[in-house]
Amino acid sequence: MGSAMFSILLPVALALVMFGLGLTLTVADFTRVLKYPKAAVIALVCQMIVLPVLCLGLILLFGLGGVLAVGMMLLVASPGGTSANLFSHLAGGDVALNVTLTAINSVLAVFTLPLVVGLSMAGFLDGGASVGLQAAKFVQVFAIVLIPVVIGMAVRSRFTGWAERMRKPVKIGSAVVLVLVIAAAIAQEFRTLVDNIGTLGPVALALSLLSLAIGYYVPRLLRVDRGQSIASAMEIGVHNATLAIAVAISVLGDKAMAVPAGIYGVLMFFPAGIAAWLLSRSKETARV
Repeated sequence: MGSAMFSILLPVALALVMFGLGLTLTVADFTRVLKYPKAAVIALVCQMIVLPVLCLGLILLFGLGGVLAVGMMLLVASPGGTSANLFSHLAGGDVALNVTLTAINSVLAVFTLPLVVGLSMAGFLDGGASVGLQAAKFVQVFAIVLIPVVIGMAVRSRFTGWAERMRKPVKIGSAVVLVLVIAAAIAQEFRTLVDNIGTLGPVALALSLLSLAIGYYVPRLLRVDRGQSIASAMEIGVHNATLAIAVAISVLGDKAMAVPAGIYGVLMFFPAGIAAWLLSRSKETARV
């Protein structure tokens, strides 16, 4: 009964979150990438290619295996979380670039996430080579991630005033429902979480710190301006743990696979918050 409830409520809750994201987006958020293609391309390459390789290295370094290894790869394959915009704003980043990257990442994740998960299952699970690449799984990811965003954008385009008024209530309401459902789901796997916190905690913290560092310093080394580099750092360093949890539970049917994202979702706020504070302080110092 509990599994049936989660399989229904979690996708619905996530769909509401993605619908709320759609209410904030316009076509201009996708085309804006033409305004600063260099920053966007560098951030996307780091997100789509560098981070999965980095995460695989951490998995091997810390000796993870099975569903926990797949769960880490699922997490790193998920796009940036919506809270990346908030951290970017606090740190003095180019929030418009964050919005653009979130929009593009949400579309690309429909294709890259099933691929990364499928390859991870082939490598870490016995007999799991084809699970992540089944057409039905791909369609489910598409339905959870992209369709609600498109509907939200369509509603905003047609009923702009209503969308502006409803954006905050939808965001708050969907977030509350999502947190409650995920908390209940993680509670069911509390023993798995406790048993693995000693191993997964350091991996999650290392992934968060390295993601933030790569997201900031790679663009800076390639002469991207500071504000855009901060936006890149937050977009790359704040993964969408809720999406990873939803895919693990409702698409792949494995609550244990959601545990890495659950642990990361709690721990990543500390490195992201400290990074935002340090970057905002360094900006003030530079002004002085």
